[in-house]
Amino acid sequence: MNMKRTFGFILTVLGIIGLIYTGLQVIQRSGNTTNLLVIGIIALLFFFSGIGLIKNTKDAE
Repeated sequence: MNMKRTFGFILTVLGIIGLIYTGLQVIQRSGNTTNLLVIGIIALLFFFSGIGLIKNTKDAE
């Protein structure tokens, strides 16, 4: 398995977890707004970086 794809998968999963955490905190109205904003932005960066790595990495034969 390709290392870039594995790393992309890990980044994608971390991004999804961060987005779910941020969403739950917003719904429960707990947590500082600044902290939630930073966590949400980092989660989005992880998510889209992971998706980009998975899409743009070619399979080596």
